[in-house]
This record gives sequence, structure tokens and C-alpha cells, in this order.
Amino acid sequence: MEWSDVRIFLAVIRKGSFGEAARSLGVSHPTVGRRIKALEDEAQQPLFRRTREGLVLTDAGDTVLNLAESMENSALALERRLAGNHQRLEGILRISCAEWFAGYVLSPVLVELTRRHPAVVPEVIASYRLLNLSRRDADVAFRLVPFTEPDIVQRRLMTISYGLYGTPETAQTLHNDPASVGLILMNTAQSHFPDVSWLLDRFPRSRRVFTSTSRAVQAQMCLQGMGVAVLPRPLGDAVSGLQRIQTEEQLPSREIWVGYHQDLRHMDRLRAMLDIADTLLADPATRAP
Repeated sequence: MEWSDVRIFLAVIRKGSFGEAARSLGVSHPTVGRRIKALEDEAQQPLFRRTREGLVLTDAGDTVLNLAESMENSALALERRLAGNHQRLEGILRISCAEWFAGYVLSPVLVELTRRHPAVVPEVIASYRLLNLSRRDADVAFRLVPFTEPDIVQRRLMTISYGLYGTPETAQTLHNDPASVGLILMNTAQSHFPDVSWLLDRFPRSRRVFTSTSRAVQAQMCLQGMGVAVLPRPLGDAVSGLQRIQTEEQLPSREIWVGYHQDLRHMDRLRAMLDIADTLLADPATRAP
């Protein structure tokens, strides 16, 4: 089997069709068909069955899948090792983090990185989705929860404080009649966030008026007078027209974790970015030795 054929086979499984696999890989639909046929000729039996629900693996396909995933793991490990041993400070550095963290916390780090090393190009993947670092979906990730994947080097970087925000008019209304003020929340898929529970417990008679996974969008809805939201203070304090509303209870803070695959521990551009992040962001107790 050739790795190029196996890569297409895995894309078909993960995307569910030849067409989606072709789009994800940037090749033509006929190319995917030819490569799958080549694999089936090698196996001397079909690898997929077409059903009303879509493509389903045959028994032979299941066997090939195990071999294909082993080949993929080896190819990815080789790619990570080569990237990790790259000695020149140049190239793309793929960074995964939330949109608000990139814009209001990490941006000075990225500016300083490119000032010191102009040939390094930071590429920020701004999303709440937890990307797979073993598959090189990103080189490094900043997130609110510790990493559970194997072979990830991680540590706590800093603590982010949160606050309750609204316009001055909304704050006055909240003081006079809390039940009349709408709540702007993370969407239901993110309901495990401590700030969601805090807001619902603190204002049980207020109704939800807006949800979003984007903190920046929540801030804009606050600015439009839609209601109040709990926001990271680096974001909320930076939005002109919003004010932090004092509360009797202290809002829950969140820890920021940074992690990368151990095979990339010698990547110079990654080390350079982490050193700058330590200097500009890290809590003194969490700074790398």
C-alpha cells in the first residue's frame, strides 16, 4: 500500500463520502475513486458498501482501517520529529485558542514573536474545538481545561479573572429590577462553564436572551443593550461602552493551560513563542524554569 492511497482511504472514512474526502484533501472526485479502486485491487475485495445511510466498511475495509491508522501514526510521528528538529526560526506556527484569548491576551506575544523573528508566521486557529495535537491540527494549544491526550507536554500558564458586564443603562436597570434584564450566555453545549452556572444562580428570575460560543459576540450584544454577560476581564475591560458591574460574590476565575506534543519540544519557533508568553503572561509561580 502507498501512503497517498491510505491517506485518501482515511479521508473517505472520516468525511463519509468520496466528494467530501476530495474537497478536504484538495483533489478531484475521480482521483479519490481511482485511489480507492487501487486499494481494493490490492486487497482483491471491496472495502466499502454503499447503503442508504452512506458508505459502510466491509470486513476487508475494517482490516485495512487498522493498518491504515498504523501507517498514519507513523507518518505523523515522522512529520512531528522533522518539525521538532527544525533549527531555523522560520515557518508557520499553528496556534489553537479561543477567539477572545487570541485577540485580547495572546496578541502582544504574537506581535513580539514576529518582531524578534520576522520569518516566523503565527497562524491562529480561533475556536473552542479541542484540536488533536498528535495529528498536527495545531502545534500548540492554549485552553481552559488540562490536556488528557497521551504524549502532550503541558502546564498551567496563567489565571484569567472574569467579570459581569453591561452598559451603564443596563447596570442601572439591573440594580432596580434584576428580573427585567436579559442574560447573555455561552450556548447550551458549553453549559458546563462555571460562569453560566453562576449567572443562572445569581439571577434566577431573569430570562436567557442570547447564547453564543463567541465571547466577542457576547460583548457586542451587551454593548447593544441586550443584557448582561460574564466575560473574561481582558475582553470586557477593553470594550468601550461596557462597564464591569460590581457583585457581592466573586466570579469564578479560569486557568489557562498550554500544551504541545512532546515530539515538538525542540521546535525553535515554538520555544521562542513560549518564552515570550512566559515573560508577558505567565503567573510567577507557573513560569517555566
